[in-house]
Amino acid sequence: MSGAPSVLVAEDDVRLAALLEQALDEAGWRVEVVHDGRSAYASALDGSYDALLLDWMLPGLEGVTVCRKLRDVGLTTPVLMLTARGDVRDRISGLDAGADDYLPKPFDIDELLARLRALHRRSSYDETDVVQVGELVVDGGARRVTRAGTEIDLSTREFDILFLLASNAGRVVSRFTILDEVWDGETDLRSNVIDVHLATIRAKIDKPFGTNTITTVRGAGYRMETDA
Repeated sequence: MSGAPSVLVAEDDVRLAALLEQALDEAGWRVEVVHDGRSAYASALDGSYDALLLDWMLPGLEGVTVCRKLRDVGLTTPVLMLTARGDVRDRISGLDAGADDYLPKPFDIDELLARLRALHRRSSYDETDVVQVGELVVDGGARRVTRAGTEIDLSTREFDILFLLASNAGRVVSRFTILDEVWDGETDLRSNVIDVHLATIRAKIDKPFGTNTITTVRGAGYRMETDA
């Protein structure tokens, strides 16, 4: 997509939606705003946006349901979920539904803009390498993951973390490196965001296959095992 990046904002709080629209417009985004889940789903379907900003508690269809339905039809547009839910299990549910990142309410607008910029950069990822670790194949160009021939659906963030670990198979990758490479350093090292994403990745690439591919090395980071 040429020109300014575009974002669909789905937020039922009219005042907050207006503030988001103004801030995003001033930051150089082309913005469309909807106030319910069904409108968000219909608008996002054509894939013309560079990012989607979805509130979890939308009327009609919850944002997490919108995200899941979009992923089910193959839409890969990066999704940033806004949520008042603080429980880790709820956040994992959002990531399992296909969201690439989440931001708890109340949030700082500068952090929201930074996270959207990072998502947009990562979605432009053009790595052409194919990395294979055992039966796990991570195709950077196609952004496709398979294990023993079975395709595995990952969000943008999940793919980038997995590609980084697979590219360094057998070596420890620090939390700082993951934050620097995947989030461009735009999240707090003390945050549990990496742990949440790793839990989701493991549930997708290991649990269904009875494998244990990613090891947590306490105090150091994570390692992709070459003999998993």
